[in-house]
Amino acid sequence: MLTITQALYDRIVDHARQDHPDEACGVVAGPVGEGRPERFIPMLNAARSPTFYEFDSQDLLKLYREMDDRDEEPVIIYHSHTATEAYPSRTDLTYANEPGAHYVLVSTADTDGAGDFQFRSFRIVEGQETEEEVKVVEAY
Repeated sequence: MLTITQALYDRIVDHARQDHPDEACGVVAGPVGEGRPERFIPMLNAARSPTFYEFDSQDLLKLYREMDDRDEEPVIIYHSHTATEAYPSRTDLTYANEPGAHYVLVSTADTDGAGDFQFRSFRIVEGQETEEEVKVVEAY
């Protein structure tokens, strides 16, 4: 299960809406070994595409060095889908390389009639996704 604060949840959704119609992407880092998302880090979609996201390699290298210096790890890796449901694509499964992370997908399209976005979390290990419950709390 992913437990996330309302503030972080709102920031991820806001980023997805702001970058629409392109896919948004980013990371929420937290203390190593604790699995608690704390620091919101929006990233630039280097692909600038409505159907694909890509972290800039230089930005990603800088981020990982910064996380190492702060004893953090990526707890959430998120991106948005702009025209499809919040479910990992084949490409998403292929590029998921952090087995300990929660992969959050936000859809900015009303694909299920439930409103203008969906927020879902998955664990992706060796190309296999497992959806998990999302619990939104005011504070940890």
